[in-house]
Amino acid sequence: MAVLALQSAASGLSALNPQLDVISNNLANINTTGFKASRANFQDLMYIERAQPGVENSNGDERPTGLYVGLGVKVSGTQVTFTQGSPLTTGRPYDLMVDGLGFFKVQVEDALGPNSVAYTRAGNFTLNSDGEIVLANDQGRRLDPIITIPNDAISVTINMDGRVFVLQPGQAEPTEVGQIQITTFVNPTGLKQVGENLFVESAASGPEILGNPGEENRGRILQNRLENSNVDPTRELIEMIRTQRAFEMNSSSIRAADETLRAVAQLRR
Repeated sequence: MAVLALQSAASGLSALNPQLDVISNNLANINTTGFKASRANFQDLMYIERAQPGVENSNGDERPTGLYVGLGVKVSGTQVTFTQGSPLTTGRPYDLMVDGLGFFKVQVEDALGPNSVAYTRAGNFTLNSDGEIVLANDQGRRLDPIITIPNDAISVTINMDGRVFVLQPGQAEPTEVGQIQITTFVNPTGLKQVGENLFVESAASGPEILGNPGEENRGRILQNRLENSNVDPTRELIEMIRTQRAFEMNSSSIRAADETLRAVAQLRR
């Protein structure tokens, strides 16, 4: 009946709105360091069963197919794509990139994440007034575990395995002052997004698996580099066009159902 067509098309329009929001957010963060693009996943709704498959007729023959009418679509969730972004060489000693799997671990307030920690792919670090390595954003999240650089450090070197060395006046060899660790998860797509380029642990992601860079399939750390956003602008623009066309087609379905209902309403005249 045309009423079902109206409901199905209306559910399509409702589901396409979040998809457009996701695409717009991806494009807005095309220059955000370490940003990971998301996509909207869809699933069909319940079906009305008007004929059951396998039912025998009077001759003993089975009906080979059923007759089902769907009731539309909904967004089942958003899924983050953790593909590697392209490297950007900056030459800054505190710009770090995870080359491979894993996240940097930073400290946050208790209300933001379990155990007061969060995880990020953004490696744009700097120093705070105490010489601690922190994220170069408006919150200055401390790297966990905390690593402090001496005030008189001449140079800072961070190896691929995460060890931090500083060269101080009067020294012939650099001194190790800390070890950056990398966190992985069994299901990173289950992490909760909380803004600031941060993710926090959830029941779906599983607990953190902490270790040194380069060990047990963890990524290595590259100094003087940043990871660009993995947003593909061409793909996102194509998806936007597809979303617009799908919106138009669902609108056409509503107009067609409306015309059908109008014709039915005029039959009595």
